[in-house]
Amino acid sequence: MYQDTVAGGMLLVLCVDRDDDLGRKAGVETPAIGETAVRDAAVALATADPEDSDVNVLFEGLRIARTVDDPVEVAAVTGEEGRDIEGSRRVGAQLDTVLDTLDATDPRAIVVTDGAQDESVVPVIRSRVTVDGVRRVVVRQAQELESAYYTLKQVLADPETRGTLLVPIGILLLIYPLALVANLLGFPGTVLGILSGLLGLYLLGRGFGVHRWLGRRVARTRRALFTGRVTIVTHVVVAALVVVGVVSGAEAVEGLRSGQTALETAAAFVSGALRWAAAAGVTASFGRVTEEYLAGEFRWPYLNAPFYVLAITAVLHGVSSFLLGDSSLEFLALMLTTGTLLGLGSTLSFAVAESWAEGRPV
Repeated sequence: MYQDTVAGGMLLVLCVDRDDDLGRKAGVETPAIGETAVRDAAVALATADPEDSDVNVLFEGLRIARTVDDPVEVAAVTGEEGRDIEGSRRVGAQLDTVLDTLDATDPRAIVVTDGAQDESVVPVIRSRVTVDGVRRVVVRQAQELESAYYTLKQVLADPETRGTLLVPIGILLLIYPLALVANLLGFPGTVLGILSGLLGLYLLGRGFGVHRWLGRRVARTRRALFTGRVTIVTHVVVAALVVVGVVSGAEAVEGLRSGQTALETAAAFVSGALRWAAAAGVTASFGRVTEEYLAGEFRWPYLNAPFYVLAITAVLHGVSSFLLGDSSLEFLALMLTTGTLLGLGSTLSFAVAESWAEGRPV
């Protein structure tokens, strides 16, 4: 089987015990080099634990060594249980010891393992010796089962994959028992609708990356709470003002007479919500300006924000009042002029203040 592969050079049949069953169970010191040492190690491990799959690995290594006509050496190396990085380093160090004992300038290796987990050290072995092949030997009935188990273990070890896979499955598994309970209580459709909605929202959130955005927002909020940032307070106040504004706008729409146009309905909503929205904008602006000042990054043009909010408020107030018939055309013109002058005046004033602060000529 391996004669053509190794013709003209020495072959190293390397048996890999990734989790050090030889040392932990049988007390065998590794690396075990030579047919006699490997056979004794296999017998010791089989005596200590006949069901250990590494017994098959050692005997398979001995079988391969006997089928090769060219110079061949067989050896067994071990890693460490539950410590991937340290185990890989130990396998590499033991392989270096094995290679130092070989009377060959360019040996080649056949790696014998008992499954996918042991094969994770193959890159370490390739970095030291040319690998002609990997022979996986496990109990025939368990080969696919072990590979599936190891793959599933790796998938579940990843928090991102675990959340994506297990949460939808969990919701789906809850549907049937909760549907039975809901049927007994007389409202089956409600529970099914809620569960279906939760599953749909979850899948949409994962698809659009909402969970990452929420994670960043939560982390940012946590940092803000423990670093004394003013914006965490202003954001809460702004959210409350926006809610009140929406409610006030809705009440203004309900107070309209029947038969109003869509434009008049929109104007009524704006008129009712405008003062609360303006308060929210000014609060958010001053909170941001305060934050920049405390961080030592304040600039005079930042003060334009609250004045811009007031200018926009004046314009929207004039337009909505005119559309509802509560004001004249002269009042609309006055509000438009006021908003324009307020925006231009604040921009010019703070630009001049910025120039004075930096010592530049105006």
